[in-house]
Amino acid sequence: MTRRLSSIAPDWWDYTTLPAEIVAAAARLTPRDLEKLSRPGFQVTCYDTLQDFYLAEALEYLEAWRQSTDDNPVGICGPIGPTEQLPLVARLVNSLNVEIRSAHFWGMDEWYVDGREVPATHPLSFEKADRELCFNRIRKNLRLPDAHLHFPKADTRAYRQSWNAGVRCAIMQGGQGDVKHWAFNDPPPRKGPYKNAPPAPAEFRKLATRVVDLHPMTIAQNARTSGGGNISLVPTQAISVGPLETWQAETVSIWHAGNHDNAFGQRLTAYMISKRIVDTAVPMSLLAEHPNVKFNYFRGGIGVCQIEMH
Repeated sequence: MTRRLSSIAPDWWDYTTLPAEIVAAAARLTPRDLEKLSRPGFQVTCYDTLQDFYLAEALEYLEAWRQSTDDNPVGICGPIGPTEQLPLVARLVNSLNVEIRSAHFWGMDEWYVDGREVPATHPLSFEKADRELCFNRIRKNLRLPDAHLHFPKADTRAYRQSWNAGVRCAIMQGGQGDVKHWAFNDPPPRKGPYKNAPPAPAEFRKLATRVVDLHPMTIAQNARTSGGGNISLVPTQAISVGPLETWQAETVSIWHAGNHDNAFGQRLTAYMISKRIVDTAVPMSLLAEHPNVKFNYFRGGIGVCQIEMH
């Protein structure tokens, strides 16, 4: 039977095409229920304050990088959403005098415009944000060399090769978008072989770093979070790390502060991962098949799933 059309973008797959019983079960979850979703391979942690939340997120960088040596380099793959942890990373490295020159960093994604990645001078550039908020703030005698910073480009070959160059990715850290993606692993348009059903999970898992067409929800979200609501500012394509590289990370750590995805979305993906319900209309649900996933919540940002008129 053909699945229902999206309530938001009928030419696309997204979570509104899920069976109603999955949606209802996720919406019923209380914050206490969320914490009970932990299982082997999936850990849910809640933080009572934003200070504790972002400090814990920043410490993941140091915990990964301190494992690195010249003979056994270690890296972390990090996001631009959220960004609040990035200045804390630099401050911790400097204050604790942590020498991280053997360590590596992979940026998760970058905007794609007119056949190439946006330059690091572009106001929306993710590389620009990473450098200005974190790496340029680390003292030069401690800082990762530029060759150890891997940012995705339109020609993805060098970036993809960096994942197979003998550097262990201890952790891939990220947020969650409105369309339930990590990085820009958005669900695909509803056309061609995916007209009646989204891609099979095994097929989606094979996707490597690539240029992606962005779901309308993703474009609207980035306008809200980064462009003051001006949708015309936001590119419609991006370069994104893929599931293929994600499964090379030993741990995937997702951080929910309540600023990106909403109360329902924060519940839905945790529910699907905990119950091992995998559906590529909800890309984050693929993490149910990853061996070590952590969801981290700011308790004050979990919100409620009930009708509130504003």
